[in-house]
Amino acid sequence: MPEGRLLKATLIQAAAFSLLLAVVPSVAAPLAPSEVVPVKSRQIENFKIGSDQKLFGKLEFLGGIEMSSSNALLGAISSIRFRPDRKSFLAIMDTGHWVEGAIERDQKGRLAGTSNLTVTSMIDANGRSEQVKERMDCEGVALRDGEVLASYEGLHRVDVYPDPGFAQSGPVATMPLLIPFTALRGNRGLETIAVSPKDSPLAGSVTVVSELSFDKNGNLLAAVLDGPRKGIFGVVRKGPFAVTDGAFLPNGDFLILERRFSFAEGIGMQIRRIKGDDIKPGAVVDGEILLNADMGYQIDNMEGLDVVVEPGGDIRLIIVSDDNHSILERNLMLEFRLIE
Repeated sequence: MPEGRLLKATLIQAAAFSLLLAVVPSVAAPLAPSEVVPVKSRQIENFKIGSDQKLFGKLEFLGGIEMSSSNALLGAISSIRFRPDRKSFLAIMDTGHWVEGAIERDQKGRLAGTSNLTVTSMIDANGRSEQVKERMDCEGVALRDGEVLASYEGLHRVDVYPDPGFAQSGPVATMPLLIPFTALRGNRGLETIAVSPKDSPLAGSVTVVSELSFDKNGNLLAAVLDGPRKGIFGVVRKGPFAVTDGAFLPNGDFLILERRFSFAEGIGMQIRRIKGDDIKPGAVVDGEILLNADMGYQIDNMEGLDVVVEPGGDIRLIIVSDDNHSILERNLMLEFRLIE
């Protein structure tokens, strides 16, 4: 065939193939595995074991629940965020799963259980789900307009997912960490991610805090990833505690949840309040301890904290535990009122 006719035939074939692609529907990507998990809840009326005490410093205990399920998927919850309706929530498991559900309350307004708890495998940047923990060890989650932000340790990163649509989407972007990758310890990396209020000193920016990764002076590495105060800062370590989550108060102050575990002292939990205006590049921050609890209280491996503001202005703290899928640990959800 002459060269000109060969080129013409090739172009016709290419055009026909392009037309075929346009009219033949594409094969949909398989949905990420998802499962509704039944949950049985037992109410917790007293925070201090054997005591009716309700006030603990500036926190008032309002109640809690212990959650269990016949489905082995329940567990490993590392962070939780509530939607504006103050009932629906999004949580993550450090096994690489999203958890969606809602809380239920009794006639007195106390936590009574959860409903519609759905667990979905997270999708990575390559479109894969059901990945090994080392690749999808998600430790923190935060909500921002149109986005779900997830922080990972091991393969340290902050991935951005669309909201709505996160559960069946891979990340659409990854935020620059600012903290040198080599400074973050393998299993002690980005444990905490939180979004500040828009009218606060940090102006709606994203803040991350490491669990147990240190700067040259032994302070916990942290950073504001965007906004007017973008940069690295340090958090004074309160040994033997490690930071597991954090959330901002409406005025911009930053609450961090810390846990302790040792065979000698057992488990412990601490909540620290850091002034939002203190957080800026190069600063080293510390704050008031609002609560310190040990094995004499209804706690476990407490890893998730969120702040919920009621219509009347009441500020609630909701804390959840990570049971590590162990029969020796519990899935707890505790609620406190902040008393200013």
